[in-house]
Amino acid sequence: MTKINSIGLDVGKSKVLAEKLNELLADYSIFYQNTRGYHWNIKGDKFFELHDKFQELYENLFVKIDEIAERILTLGHTPIHKYSFYLKDSKVKESTEVSDGIQDVKDTLDSLKIIITLQREILELSAETDDEGTNALMSDYIREQEKLVWMYSAYLK
Repeated sequence: MTKINSIGLDVGKSKVLAEKLNELLADYSIFYQNTRGYHWNIKGDKFFELHDKFQELYENLFVKIDEIAERILTLGHTPIHKYSFYLKDSKVKESTEVSDGIQDVKDTLDSLKIIITLQREILELSAETDDEGTNALMSDYIREQEKLVWMYSAYLK
């Protein structure tokens, strides 16, 4: 007999989802800190436009980090909060050059690609689990971030 958690989902499948969401939390956390670095350290003729764009982005990431952690809790698991875990497990890597606007935009696009790819994987898992809450969250994130990819890519042309 399948064990069901407090929101009516299979416990085993929810555990797998929570583990993937913790991976996503790590990616978002490193991406967030990179984006703060871009915002703080940007220099050059694109300073004013990119300074504001990076602030907009890190404020958005901050909200998503909280939503992901709360979703993990809703599934009955614990969000990992340690940067040592984030640094070890995140596919998004720390940016070392944060004052070159063009490189920062390229790094942003690389980070978004990693995050969107993992979110698609989570979307598939959440559909298999009948987890509409996680499914809706990932769908919303993917739609929003696909537009960001288009916009940041257009900036580089």
